[in-house]
Amino acid sequence: MGFVDEARFFVGAGKGGNGCVSFRREKFVPKGGPNGGDGGKGGDVYLVADPNMHSLLDFRFRSHFKAEAGQGGQGSDRHGRNGRDCIVAVPLGTVVRDGESGEMLADLTQPQQRFLAARGGRGGRGNRYFASATNRAPRQATPGKAGEERWLQVELKILADVGLIGLPNAGKSTLLSRLSAATPKIAAYPFTTLEPQLGVLHFPHGRACVLADIPGLIEGAHQGVGLGHQFLRHIERTTMLLALVDASGDGDKPVCDYQTLMAELAAYSTSLSERTQVILLNKIDCIKPERQAELQRLFVPFALPVLAISAQHGTGLDALKECIGALLAQEDQEQERAEDAG
Repeated sequence: MGFVDEARFFVGAGKGGNGCVSFRREKFVPKGGPNGGDGGKGGDVYLVADPNMHSLLDFRFRSHFKAEAGQGGQGSDRHGRNGRDCIVAVPLGTVVRDGESGEMLADLTQPQQRFLAARGGRGGRGNRYFASATNRAPRQATPGKAGEERWLQVELKILADVGLIGLPNAGKSTLLSRLSAATPKIAAYPFTTLEPQLGVLHFPHGRACVLADIPGLIEGAHQGVGLGHQFLRHIERTTMLLALVDASGDGDKPVCDYQTLMAELAAYSTSLSERTQVILLNKIDCIKPERQAELQRLFVPFALPVLAISAQHGTGLDALKECIGALLAQEDQEQERAEDAG
């Protein structure tokens, strides 16, 4: 219940205040003209990206958000007060869609980024607005306009630099705990991780990076089998992927596990299978050196960096950190060149 990455809720902007019909009534001003003020504008509803939120759990307990209506105009040319805006905080990485059509309306990826979800209604005109040379005492005013209303569908896609993927029990949670200060649940049974976990990897030089442990994928995950379909979306924003493979499997099982993993990524999104990637042969403490060398040869056809590690004992983790840092620096440089060229 602690992590929710989809929600649906209603937003309603405030109605504009009505215009006022009023005339001057001072003692020494005979036949005073109209002085009815305009109504205030209705409040808007904004969605704001809050970096301190990490889930859409709050929307399980509240599904309606409404801004304040504008106040009506008054005599003596006094305008009504505008309605207060309604600010709805959502986590960074929230994708906003129209609840009826499914059209994407916004992708909130920057801290404090705002999206106008519903615009408040315009205030009505007071009778002074309708005064003219031929109509010096207008007794008409207009009502305020209704504010916009709609249902929104939001989904959270975690913002992370590196995604840890693998079949259940591949050792992703253990690796996350060794690379960062995160404390995910670790146990010797499948699907220990039931929700994405985040950790921060710090480098001696250069920027820190965010790691995301994605719950275990299994064959058919892209069709909703297991937990994978629910969390595959969180891999979409990652810069690179670390594919963990259990090296303790017999024969060509480690290769088959990796192929299953890649097939699920490609079935969900072709761009995921093309992401910068490193293959990690985990649990090498359980195999002999000859078997490790054999596995290295079996993974040569994939033409990807292959590192042998033991997340449990820390073997090979220094080399892994150097590899992650180098690849992320390369990605940053390529992005900067692309931005300069654009």
